[in-house]
Amino acid sequence: MTLWGGRFSTKLNDLAWELNSSLPVDGRMAIQDVDGSLAWADALYKANILSDEEHASIALGLAAVKEEFSSGQFSFVPSDEDIHTAVERRLTELIGPIAGKLHTGRSRNDQVATDFRLWVLEAIPVLNAALKDLQSALVEQAELAGETLMPGYTHLQRAQPILLGHWWLSHYWPLQRDRERLTDLTARVSILPLGSGALSGTPVPVDRAALAESLGFAVASPNSLDAVSDRDFATEFLFCATMTGIHLSKLAEQIVLYTSAEFGFFELSDSFSTGSSLMPQKKNPDVFELTRGKAGTLIGMLTGLLATLKGLPSTYDKDLQEDKAPVFQATDTLLAILPVIAGALRTITAKPERMRSAIDSFMMATDLADYLVSKGIPFRETHAIAGKAVRAAGEKNIGLEELPLEAYQALCPAFEADVYQVFDPLKSVEKRNAIGGTSPQSVKNQITKCRKNI
Repeated sequence: MTLWGGRFSTKLNDLAWELNSSLPVDGRMAIQDVDGSLAWADALYKANILSDEEHASIALGLAAVKEEFSSGQFSFVPSDEDIHTAVERRLTELIGPIAGKLHTGRSRNDQVATDFRLWVLEAIPVLNAALKDLQSALVEQAELAGETLMPGYTHLQRAQPILLGHWWLSHYWPLQRDRERLTDLTARVSILPLGSGALSGTPVPVDRAALAESLGFAVASPNSLDAVSDRDFATEFLFCATMTGIHLSKLAEQIVLYTSAEFGFFELSDSFSTGSSLMPQKKNPDVFELTRGKAGTLIGMLTGLLATLKGLPSTYDKDLQEDKAPVFQATDTLLAILPVIAGALRTITAKPERMRSAIDSFMMATDLADYLVSKGIPFRETHAIAGKAVRAAGEKNIGLEELPLEAYQALCPAFEADVYQVFDPLKSVEKRNAIGGTSPQSVKNQITKCRKNI
């Protein structure tokens, strides 16, 4: 059974049929297709296209089809070109020729666009919940960290001391933006295409506003040509997924570095590590490396769909059959990654002593400059003076805290004996108490804000 064969004298070539068939992909939208069909049947009934008996028969038949899908009892046949064909074929088997009235006034063009939007609307809160759980894991670690110090880096060079909790939370906020993007996207997904027909709108006097409300959409699409071709929502969904992948990749890269012997800041739980088939001593961060790698795959999905959409010549083109696979795969990818990363972070062990040992007095060079600022000297001058102190200590192969007071005073008479207090890393972080800073109080305030979002 095909939905379009009357005009043709021969059947489609077998290989062409396989290429044309989308069931292996759009079969995931079975429930959405039935729900859309139930809503369309109601709209046709209210428009006096279906009689009471016809409407009841179609509604009962679709309910039975939906139950078969839900229970895993639905059987596809080789002639099912796509999910729409499969549903209508099965409905016809259950209730007879009256099933043919269901497609009155609609096209697979507006039908598939509706199914796809329904699927994405259901996927967004699932992804949001997974992101929220990972955020919870990060906050839990930030709370556990207390006043643990670690070196902060720029250009992967030691920069200034920070609190470990501050570092954990630096990965919370990108995920919050990811969640906000998904929430914002919902409004642009929640537009009903059904009732647009193939491209010019339906001739059936259905109430599209009521139809939109019945399916949970915010509004009905304002232009039928745009409605059947618009895949902005799919592209934007992939962008959201890709940004999440990039944020996860950044976190993963840092965990890979920090669990190495060269850093040794963290140790992964055995339950989230793998070994080597050759080297018995190895403990590999494979789950984080896979996360880093899948970010590249997500980027490819986004760029692939963008390339497909570029310059399509009419409202609906078969190219649009390529829209769903990357969205489904991106969703599956993130839902596979997010709980694993959350579990790995909840079981990771921090090594405070190793972190503290990586902090040296040179990381307080800015504090040294600020010390002179407190004496009334302009920062541009104090920056140069502190730089000279760094050079002097480096030439002597000693730390800044070991440079004699006389050497400091030779650089600037404003230095006094209390200068050595600036080399306490905890005091350094305590000074950074502005909103968003790394001080203990500021981090506590951050945690409070974070908790409100999860």
